[in-house]
Amino acid sequence: MLTRSFAAVATIVAGTILNVSTARAQWSVTILHPAGATMSNSYASGGTQQAGVAEVNDERHASLWSGTAASFVDLHPVGARESAVLGATSTHQVGYAITGGVSRAGMWTGTAASWTDLHADGASRSALWGVRGGQQVGSATIDGVRRAGVWMGTSASFVDLAPAVASDSIAYSTNGTHQIGYAVIAGANRASLWSGSAASWTDLNPVGATQSVGTTASSTQQGGWAAVGGVFQASLWSGDAASWTSLHPAGATISGVFGMNETHQVGYARIGNVDRAGIWSGTAASWEDLSLALPTGFTSSYAQGISDDGTTIYVTGYGFNIGTGREEALLWTRPIPTPGAALVIALGGLVATRRQRDR
Repeated sequence: MLTRSFAAVATIVAGTILNVSTARAQWSVTILHPAGATMSNSYASGGTQQAGVAEVNDERHASLWSGTAASFVDLHPVGARESAVLGATSTHQVGYAITGGVSRAGMWTGTAASWTDLHADGASRSALWGVRGGQQVGSATIDGVRRAGVWMGTSASFVDLAPAVASDSIAYSTNGTHQIGYAVIAGANRASLWSGSAASWTDLNPVGATQSVGTTASSTQQGGWAAVGGVFQASLWSGDAASWTSLHPAGATISGVFGMNETHQVGYARIGNVDRAGIWSGTAASWEDLSLALPTGFTSSYAQGISDDGTTIYVTGYGFNIGTGREEALLWTRPIPTPGAALVIALGGLVATRRQRDR
């Protein structure tokens, strides 16, 4: 006879699904550092690609990978002295190139030859940090003041986002509608949110915080850090200062969020005086230490970007390899747990147990 209620069975199934998911949550790590480079960092993830910078022949070159060191593509524009990718989607990369002694905002579509110069008219320097939904965001220095800005694919499309009272500002990320970054007001960094104009500026600095910075955005949330109680804490917002949530892990002395998607946030936490790449799923208690998956020899690590292709999660960043004496670009991957498959496994186990007991 049936001896367990539906609720009890549901509880067992839920527990079994959790165990299955945990078993699948093992991270694989790939060192993306390209042959011949003396340093490499990955700053962004888009689909199955990773993007950042590698030092080649004593020059910093904008770089693109597709999951392996051997897939390295040098995006360095012809004639540039330095370049880097700071933001990416699955089809576009944004950052800067220094030509003629000037840092110029620009965008690529996977090759060095695809470089498009987006340097804002009248700017003495510019750079892009984020891209999504046809928007590019970053900053342009105009009349000696660095000003947060948003572009729509051309240098002439630049829109100045700087609040009138700001002495400095940058937009680091966009979700295609809103831009996230910071503005310096009265000498303090204040996490900032815009929706395409300077007049739309929203101050995200939490009550009690001495300073804060927004670094990344999903469709509904924003991530970054805030200094609260003298501690720099990984932070999450949902559109206003009152929504601020601390993601600071227990035992950490410093933490910050640098990348996010719709379900996870990535960054780092300093624990035991060691900087450790990590991932959250919306709460401080959900912190997972990604440095535990690294090969022996990495003494510090930072997660910078996250993406997925529907089956696999890609987290990218970099760490210091004491064996080689250099920073090296890194990629963490793991399968996305399939709830349906986990449910089938769980129910199958319950049925087998029931049959054994019936016998």
